[in-house]
Amino acid sequence: MHVPTPAIRTRARRTVAAVIGLAMVLVVGLMPVAAFDPSELFELEPSPPPKPARVFEPPTIPRPVPVRTPVVVETVGFDVSWPQCNDELPASFGYAIVGVNRGRTYSENDCLVEQLEWAGRDADVYLNTANPGPHHSMFWPVGTSVPVTCDRRDDDSHECAYVYGWNAAADGYTRVLAAHVALGWADADADRVQTEGTWWLDVETANSWRIDRKLNVTALHGAVDFLESMEVEEVGFYSTPLLWWRVTGGTDEFAHYPAWHAGGRTRTGAEDGCEGDAFTGGELRMVQWVEGGLDRNVSCASAT
Repeated sequence: MHVPTPAIRTRARRTVAAVIGLAMVLVVGLMPVAAFDPSELFELEPSPPPKPARVFEPPTIPRPVPVRTPVVVETVGFDVSWPQCNDELPASFGYAIVGVNRGRTYSENDCLVEQLEWAGRDADVYLNTANPGPHHSMFWPVGTSVPVTCDRRDDDSHECAYVYGWNAAADGYTRVLAAHVALGWADADADRVQTEGTWWLDVETANSWRIDRKLNVTALHGAVDFLESMEVEEVGFYSTPLLWWRVTGGTDEFAHYPAWHAGGRTRTGAEDGCEGDAFTGGELRMVQWVEGGLDRNVSCASAT
């Protein structure tokens, strides 16, 4: 048998190494590219979200068990807010929903009083929601201790997100109460809104949310808990299945609450949408579509 000289051995090793390297490049090139992560659509944060060392448990707050609102007779209703300020609104309708904010938390629909007067005392209302984090909001509750403590040393926590959701809902509630006082529906010293309407929480990616969806869910728990501490008739959620997934990761922690779906293109499309599943996992109450410059809604209980 022929034994290669040392020089030949060296060349042989180099040749083998080159062949192995080329094979690895070809294998890596054939590997599938990672799928697009929808979470990349979210607003980038200055720093990655923290990983809480413990599970946050919202405080125990006495509140009524959610109950189903009686089915309305008329299947079609309207929802209005600041974009419809000074517009002529329908003289008759089955039911109405009025937006409290101007598209953001801690803001007010300039026509809130006039639109509530049009809709009626027991009309539904909806509030914007968000969870911007400590670096993107002047309303971040750092240093507060009600209903839980938002510690300055840990201001990007579940506790702080919970208090933000609680306070944002409280701000919206206060604006509705002031409108009721202005309309003579409540006394000047009243601290509760007396209405049989549903309070809808508007969950959309147009508002600021965290990449850590668990923090977003905690903020929504804060909003729900505040409203229920005020003994409102009912709390529900407005969104679409896709937006709900992008904000909350598709949580089913609110399966006991009704859903109001957006996204219908026509009344027929909205009625067909009533056959789908609610993004909360609970009851699908109504589906929205736009027609003639107005948001219209069909009651699913009557459409199916």
